Amino acid sequence: AGMVQFKQYMLGLAEPPYPRAVSVQKSFRTTDIENVGKTARHMTFFEMLGNFSFGDYFKEEASAWAYELVTEVWGIDAGLLWVTVFETDDEAADIWADEVGLPRDRIVRRGKADNFWHMGVAGPCGPASEIYVDRGPRYGPEGGPAVDEERFLEIWNLVFMQNLCDDDIDVIGDLPKRNIDTGSGLERVAVVLQDVPSAFETDLLAPMVEVAEALAGKRHGEDPSIDLSIKVLAEHGRATTFLIADGVLPSNEGRGYVLRRMLRRMVSHARRLGIEDPFTERFVEVTAQALGDAYPELRDNRAFVLQVAASEEERFSRTLSQGLHLLEAELPAAREAGKVPGDLAFRLHDTHGFPLELTVELAGDRGLPVDTDRFGVLMREQVARAQEDARAKKGGAADGALAEVSGRAGRTEFLGYETLEADAAVTGLVAGGGEAEVAGEGQEVHVILSRSPFYAESGGQVGDVGVIRTSTGLVRVQDTQYGPGDAIVHRGVVEAGEVRRGDEVRAEVDAERREATARSHTATHVVHWTLKHILGEHARQAGSLVAPGRLRFDFTHHSAVPRDLLEEAEYVANDHLAGDAPVRAFETTFDEARRMGAVALFGERYGELVRVVEVGDFSRELCGGTHVPRTGRVAVVRILHEASIGSGLRRIEALVGPGAIRQVNLERRLLEEVAAALGAGDLEGAPERARKAVEQIKQLQSELGRLRRGARDEVVASLFGAASRVDGVALVVSEVPGEDADGLRELALALRGVLEREGPGAAVLGNADGGRALLVAACTAPLVERGITAPLLLEHAARAIGGGAGGKPILAFAGGRNAGALAEALGGIPARLTELASRG
Repeated sequence: AGMVQFKQYMLGLAEPPYPRAVSVQKSFRTTDIENVGKTARHMTFFEMLGNFSFGDYFKEEASAWAYELVTEVWGIDAGLLWVTVFETDDEAADIWADEVGLPRDRIVRRGKADNFWHMGVAGPCGPASEIYVDRGPRYGPEGGPAVDEERFLEIWNLVFMQNLCDDDIDVIGDLPKRNIDTGSGLERVAVVLQDVPSAFETDLLAPMVEVAEALAGKRHGEDPSIDLSIKVLAEHGRATTFLIADGVLPSNEGRGYVLRRMLRRMVSHARRLGIEDPFTERFVEVTAQALGDAYPELRDNRAFVLQVAASEEERFSRTLSQGLHLLEAELPAAREAGKVPGDLAFRLHDTHGFPLELTVELAGDRGLPVDTDRFGVLMREQVARAQEDARAKKGGAADGALAEVSGRAGRTEFLGYETLEADAAVTGLVAGGGEAEVAGEGQEVHVILSRSPFYAESGGQVGDVGVIRTSTGLVRVQDTQYGPGDAIVHRGVVEAGEVRRGDEVRAEVDAERREATARSHTATHVVHWTLKHILGEHARQAGSLVAPGRLRFDFTHHSAVPRDLLEEAEYVANDHLAGDAPVRAFETTFDEARRMGAVALFGERYGELVRVVEVGDFSRELCGGTHVPRTGRVAVVRILHEASIGSGLRRIEALVGPGAIRQVNLERRLLEEVAAALGAGDLEGAPERARKAVEQIKQLQSELGRLRRGARDEVVASLFGAASRVDGVALVVSEVPGEDADGLRELALALRGVLEREGPGAAVLGNADGGRALLVAACTAPLVERGITAPLLLEHAARAIGGGAGGKPILAFAGGRNAGALAEALGGIPARLTELASRG
């Protein structure tokens, strides 16, 4: 949200379609998660009201219009307004005082941390000016925004977007044009206009608070700790509903991690309020009811949101229990140390999703503080690693020279729906890491054309490959992606000759590969419809890969799809494909498409005009991909497998067309080979033959085990019969040829069991095979109680064979390369036992 989608206009990389814009945007601020409920103003999700100027109006107009709206339209008393400006921005201060008429003693200068806006990374930036409303002495002390931001509530932020900064947020230059970026949070405005203490008392959040109160059986306003948890449930309940409805799914990275973290905070705060039963469904329902008119996706995607939220709630409820067990197990050591270690708090947070505040509260209930300083160090190290990873991943087709070239080249006209070959001109060329006029044979290049039949990767469909021919050379296109400004970027290698910027070219898509990809895309739509038809409306697409001859389809579902339902889905999908239904694509308005029942996919953003793809009379989706003209061209879909890829998320992988036929033939050939190996006359008889063979194998294994146990018992009896007495201890020492480590271990444990009936006893067995010696020792419990353990008994013998001894008190192992010393090692065991016994 905010100005991010306008960044390319402000950088001058693309020409804006309009000089001004006004927006109402769903916004999400990750940095405020921990502050939710602690203040009147912090929220993660909010509705941001904005207006933007792209080189049109600037400070004077923006300031005057903001003041006019706040005082004349919203009716806020001008005498309650304060304004902040950047500490060196004299121009802004003078505008507010001389042009708008605000008293200078209510114009506050603040530093870079408060009044200089940037994106947190290199890009557009500039000084900011903010409008605050004085809510009165009951909310805090006098003195203006610099003194107290609970009493003086910010409701408007004007960014004078005029500078360019680097990754260190140091200004390195000016933007090509001076721009305006305005932000005004609807929730904060509602607090002022409805004259309530916080956003939680406004009509935007009050319904969510009421749900939390009903679930907990507690009232907001009675206890600060209860208030905090109620506010977290209310705010996060609304925020997570919007995130999921917009296609964000719980995961361990990026937006998905933020969503997972918030859902987990909800579960932990629910438990603190005594809520044990599932509860997220209530917040989804009330959010959709309260805000569904303004945001229809909340109602349209209700079943999907319910399924995702409930699944994550159930999953973390189990994880929470595991984390509590871990904390309880570590408490004795923590009591000795006088605090819960920061490493443990971090492990609970990082592995089990425990918010630090939950660990602090649980530890506090037991009279222990938490080493939050150490926790902070570990968190900062983790953040630094994440930032470094993010920097390492930057680069690619949207940065550097390519971003500049593609932004300047502008939109590429896409012709790929109608043709696979087209004449065009090279409007941009990048080679050798920078913009180039010419690229020669062997060079990797990014080519931008004025028009192109190549499909750029989007909507899950892979980019086209093919060739670009010039009068002087040929480029082998290996991938096609979108660049800034909707430029289509063709990545490839100059295979012959050279290519120049400005060249007239012939662009040719690999027709066979495109056809295979189109088959997969149409099949994906049919599979999507089939899963919703069989599993329910909640089975919504959550991601896909459309490639030549294969597809990967991610969807929401609470459990594994049974084999019979998977087979039914495959049958239904192929039945619809065999119907040879027409596949039609057309453009219409987004609202009309939704009225027609077209499915809009999660994570996609649509303009006013959208492309609708209809498959027969059963499937209708918004889709920019390429498709076959009739379902019969797909031929067949063969579902390979279905598996979980996360909480409430499943994945199907399938082959399409000729590849699916080859898979069927492969499976049939394998079955025929299995049948032949089993001696079955036909495939139908193979399963019964296999079952009988397995049963026979089990019987033979059982008989073999019985014979082995009998033989082992005889060996154990023979070894026990040769036991000697050393200082009152029954001792068996013997070389046992032909046994591996497992065999020696079994014999030693069996001897230990026999010796235990006699009192203190020990057994040491060994062998030498392949130039390596192996020793195993076992000691009975009475011997261990006297301090004579298996590792101690083997210590000298292990050194004799050139190794070391290790293991548990009752069983230890030693190995070494001095096989010739085995007899000596075994011969020293009685003396070692005497030595250990004398210590006791």
